[in-house]
Amino acid sequence: MSKIILKGFIEVPDDDLQAIQQALPRHVELTRQEEGCLVFEVTEDPGYKNRFNVYEEFIHQEAFVDHQQRVANSHWGQVTQSVTRNYRIKRV
Repeated sequence: MSKIILKGFIEVPDDDLQAIQQALPRHVELTRQEEGCLVFEVTEDPGYKNRFNVYEEFIHQEAFVDHQQRVANSHWGQVTQSVTRNYRIKRV
């Protein structure tokens, strides 16, 4: 099976910034505990206002899909409904 890597960023509307900053630590903690998560980093970009850089590695497609499903039904999924996502996903 191929490892899955997601790399990119999210852009957060001003009105959602505080809620996302507050929810982010728990989201990172829960994701890193998921079976199959190898790397999970979400960091504020110092060069771009309201941009968060995202880098993820999962052991295979199934673990990545499980992560996406969990997030869709999570608090993080709710508070990030208005963000713009710009990701590239590749198998290695």
